[in-house]
Amino acid sequence: MLTVGDKLPNFKLKGTVSLEKNKEFQDISNDTYKGKWTVLFAWPKDFTFICPTEIAEFGKHNKDFQDRDAQVLGLSTDSEFVHHAWRTHHPDLKNLPFPMLADIKRELSSALGILHKEEGVALRATFIADPEGIIRHVSVNDLSVGRNVKETVRTLDALQTDELCPCNWQKGEETLTTKLQKAG
Repeated sequence: MLTVGDKLPNFKLKGTVSLEKNKEFQDISNDTYKGKWTVLFAWPKDFTFICPTEIAEFGKHNKDFQDRDAQVLGLSTDSEFVHHAWRTHHPDLKNLPFPMLADIKRELSSALGILHKEEGVALRATFIADPEGIIRHVSVNDLSVGRNVKETVRTLDALQTDELCPCNWQKGEETLTTKLQKAG
């Protein structure tokens, strides 16, 4: 699995971006949002139970990510048509503000190293990459455990300070770097 310090792999995938007729799909690559932070999160399967809770939560926090100059990208091994059908029929997913990437050939999931060994679907992985595409944070949950989107926002905040941030640090609090400078 790729980890902190590795570069996000190059990719070009079909993304489900809208329910509006003739605007449903768009090609998305790692260059589409060049110069922005990237929050890439993967889920195992569409039309399941835990996945929509996470996807909807990322949608609710999309403005938080935008305020931090970060682009959210969702990813599963389902096709863009399955993503579209799910968004059409699930009330919490109808108005998602970020692309749902279709990795049906499992190219990006394989390159990231996040395919479940037995199930062949993406694990619940979250990657935060800086504007140069360097991975700065990775977390992976088992298939049965949803992630905490607020923690992803907090981690992005900490990474963007480019300072030493202690356990449970929250945006607006002093960093260890600030404390050391005051002590020196």
